[in-house]
Amino acid sequence: MTSEKLEIVQAEYQTGKIAFESGRYAQAVKSLETARGLVDRNSRLGGEVQMWLVTAYEASGNTESAIGLCRQLTRHPRQETRQQAKRLLFILEAPKLSIPDEWMVKIPDLTALEENESSSFQVGPGVSFVKPTIPKRNAIDEPVDFSQVNTQDNRFIWVALIAIALILAGLFINY
Repeated sequence: MTSEKLEIVQAEYQTGKIAFESGRYAQAVKSLETARGLVDRNSRLGGEVQMWLVTAYEASGNTESAIGLCRQLTRHPRQETRQQAKRLLFILEAPKLSIPDEWMVKIPDLTALEENESSSFQVGPGVSFVKPTIPKRNAIDEPVDFSQVNTQDNRFIWVALIAIALILAGLFINY
């Protein structure tokens, strides 16, 4: 493989990986298919490109192509690629589980609620949600008037401080 061709493969491969990780699966499939067409499919890089292509196919909803390519990769010359393909094929061919609707938690969209609306609303059959009320805080709290603070219970603090001082004094004397 020429260095120009290798650079193109690397660029398309990196573009495909970045597109996949960004959630742009159609673009990832396109870039990875381009890289696959230019690379030696039996090489280490060819195996990596094709494994990424399998995941891009699956993410874009093309499960049949993903399974087909993954089956081909189970016969790849590199053992590492074969093992990865077998693990991924096992996942792709696993039966899809269905989850009953009553097991699902539906989270209501609270952004549409106005402050004037009712403080509770129906989420589902037999389930209601009470909108929490959040007290509004002023930007600047009012200063505390210490003449209004109850100081009768503060005598305990003095008793506790004296007890601690006596214990510490006893420890220093015995040491």
